[in-house]
Amino acid sequence: MTGSTALGATAPSFAIVIPAYDCAATIESAVTGALGHRKPVVVVDDGSMDQTAEIAARAGATVLSNGRNLGKGESLRRGLRHCRDLGMSHAVTMDGDGQHLPDQIPALIAAATAEPTAIVIGQRIIDPATVSANRLFGNRFANRWVEIACHEAIPDTQSGFRVYPVRATLALSCRARRFAFETEVLIRGVRGGLSIVSVPTEVYYPPPEVRTSHYRPWADTVRIIFVVLGLIFRVY
Repeated sequence: MTGSTALGATAPSFAIVIPAYDCAATIESAVTGALGHRKPVVVVDDGSMDQTAEIAARAGATVLSNGRNLGKGESLRRGLRHCRDLGMSHAVTMDGDGQHLPDQIPALIAAATAEPTAIVIGQRIIDPATVSANRLFGNRFANRWVEIACHEAIPDTQSGFRVYPVRATLALSCRARRFAFETEVLIRGVRGGLSIVSVPTEVYYPPPEVRTSHYRPWADTVRIIFVVLGLIFRVY
């Protein structure tokens, strides 16, 4: 669990960060699966109203609590800062809702090890029949706007299954809240000289009647659009 934070000086070191909000039904399997890769696992509990934090701790994760709901962006920033303090060069991020499959983590780590200065994205292999038309439209719409902003086509800008080079990512000084952080960091990353590597990954979408998602299709999509437009016109 040791290694230099100067990228390229030694082999990269990884921790796994799971931002979580009201994931009591799924967080144990996410933590257990992540721990199977023998990396430190950090759950950032974003003010959950259920037993997410307690279950994650019992499963073996280090739990950081925001105290109240601050959004995914702040949870990811806190997780990255914690990884920096641990001396980790890279953070694997995955959601706590069971969508991201722990057995896909080695593919992302391999890509980050091969290109340590890149942001690695787990490009979701999505069956259109498993997601709503609104969600598909939102993903494609966001992809197009990110391409306009950074002049690079990224096939899945909304996937939260990623590997970040910790210090380089924090140096971008991203400040978007909630889901918009994951868009902002790509645009600022490309502009800052980081490469983006996409790795196809399998995902699991529970049936719609039992699926829990805190992404608000209209409000969060509008927030992302405003962040992208602000970056395009250099006012954000």
